[in-house]
Amino acid sequence: MPLLKINTDGSFLPAGTSLVLREALAKVPKGAPIVICVHGYKFSPLVPEHDPHDHILSLDPGLSCRKALSWPRGLGFGTGRSDEGLCIALGWQARGSIWKAYSEARATGEALARLIWKLDRPVHVMGHSLGARVILSALPHLPEGAVQRAILLSAAEFRSTAEHALDSAAGRTAEVLNVTSRENDLFDALFEMALVPDHAPSRSLGAGLGQSHRGWCDIQIDGAATRATLARLGYDIPAADKKICHWSPYLRAGVFEFYRTALRHPERLPLGLLQEALPATHAPRFSHLLPAFSRASPLSFSRKASS
Repeated sequence: MPLLKINTDGSFLPAGTSLVLREALAKVPKGAPIVICVHGYKFSPLVPEHDPHDHILSLDPGLSCRKALSWPRGLGFGTGRSDEGLCIALGWQARGSIWKAYSEARATGEALARLIWKLDRPVHVMGHSLGARVILSALPHLPEGAVQRAILLSAAEFRSTAEHALDSAAGRTAEVLNVTSRENDLFDALFEMALVPDHAPSRSLGAGLGQSHRGWCDIQIDGAATRATLARLGYDIPAADKKICHWSPYLRAGVFEFYRTALRHPERLPLGLLQEALPATHAPRFSHLLPAFSRASPLSFSRKASS
């Protein structure tokens, strides 16, 4: 069973989850990866036409949609290999207004933490958009070592929430790859205007974290220097072909080869190597639309800059 579907009910898991997990884990060899995938806004397992389990969280997406690219297959599940591990597709109610979904994402973070506690094994997690908020909201509820590596794709969350998550037992031991793109700038700007952070006022994670953290690495996948570095490491990712796109961190050619290695063979892409090799600065917001701003600007910042 390479793929297990679990749907949350707010901050809770369905009855019988413990038994289902025990049965699934009994088939997973020791040392094989366990990856939890978390979708973002507008999906709901309760609405057939928006069911993530028939879309990005499926081994074989049934919905006719250009964005229906299988995350589990991209991460190496469904191969039939005995050591492929277990992918858990976490479905949650992410429809309704952005304010409702934002609140629900935080509650779902508690459900994710409950799930990881029940697994009682270190896991990797990957989430897009509000799915990143789910992941960061789970960390303060977990013990050290519970999450090995997290990949956040176009994270719909604030820096201050990430700082809070990192200042926890699980957050201090997790490795976080924050994948961003200037294609998401419009969504980041609207997000900052519409929503209020749970913690201190701050920019969104689309701008990078802006501070140096042992376990954190910002990766701007549309940046020429970032792409050149990843190419030297063996991961060819083409230049952006769109100016505005919220989904490019999982639709862009070549990205899943990178994610698959980062989660299945983290020893091949150690965090220290990525932190050292990748650019330490993010291009200013909208610099891809306004080339003049791509030069030195007050909006430029590095991982060591103040948030």
